[in-house]
Amino acid sequence: VTGKSTARQLFSNARYVGFDFYPGDNVDVVGDAHALSRHFERESFDIVFTRACFEHLALPWIVAEEMMKVLKVGGILFVETHFSYASHERPWHFFQFSDMGLRALFPPAFGMECIEAGMSNPMIGRFSRLADAYLRYQPIPGLYCHSEFLGRKVRSADSYDWRSLALDEVVHGTRYPS
Repeated sequence: VTGKSTARQLFSNARYVGFDFYPGDNVDVVGDAHALSRHFERESFDIVFTRACFEHLALPWIVAEEMMKVLKVGGILFVETHFSYASHERPWHFFQFSDMGLRALFPPAFGMECIEAGMSNPMIGRFSRLADAYLRYQPIPGLYCHSEFLGRKVRSADSYDWRSLALDEVVHGTRYPS
C-alpha cells in the first residue's frame, strides 16, 4: 500500500488497517508479512485483502499461513498477484502464481474454502529471435497478467504445518486413500 492505492477508499465503510514493509501514506502498521501474527491478534480481521504483493514475498506459503491466522472464521480473503509479468522491483521479485498455485497456498485442510480462483487480463506473447531455435517466434498461449483467489475461512486450523499435509490435500483439497 505504499504506492498508489485505492484500498482505503474501497473499504471506506470499514475499519481499514494498511500494512506494509515500508512506511507510506496508506500504511498504518509497518512490519513483515511473514510475521503478521506478531503484529495482530489471531482471528482479528473480517477481510484480508492484498493486491500485487505475493510475487514480492520470499516465502509466500508462510505469509499465506499468517493471513489465515489473523482472519476470523467466516472472514473473506482476497489475493490478486501476477501470473505473467515482467520482473520488477528487484531484488524483491520472487514468484509468479497461477490460480491453481493460489489455491494450493490456501488449502481446505487449513480451513479455507475457495469461493473463486481465476486468471484475468489476457496477454499476447511470442518467443523472440533470441530463443532456442525450436521456440523462435512461436506464440505463447494462455498468458494472463493476473491471478486471483477469493476464499472464506470456514474453520480454525489446529496447525498450519505444511509437512503434515499430503500432496493431494493441497492440490485437490482431499486426502485420497493410499
